[in-house]
Amino acid sequence: MCWSGRRIREITGTRIYYGYRQVHVLLRREGWKDNHKRVYRLYREQGLSLRHKRPRRSRAARLRQPKQTVSQTNEIWSMDFVADALYDGRRLRTLTIVDNHTRECLAIGVGSGLRGSMWSPP
Repeated sequence: MCWSGRRIREITGTRIYYGYRQVHVLLRREGWKDNHKRVYRLYREQGLSLRHKRPRRSRAARLRQPKQTVSQTNEIWSMDFVADALYDGRRLRTLTIVDNHTRECLAIGVGSGLRGSMWSPP
């Protein structure tokens, strides 16, 4: 492994989220003469490539709250949009609001242009 390859490994060891472009800028500041194509090749050969997108599942899992227990009516409600298409291709959306204790549906809104900002609980 050449000297610049070792330095790339050192930089990415301390700065894990740096891609090859940021590593190239740091190498330039330190006086290395390698161009971006060589830095990219060495970066890839060492298996340092980053994923461009994070998985959606892990991002959603971090935002979840612990499930609350329900002991009486009207304590916690849930709401959900359900979408479907009619035979002629038009979209149909329904908003359902359900009491978690009794599992009773408190309200159903049906329309073709429902948005979340239009509805307030009954």
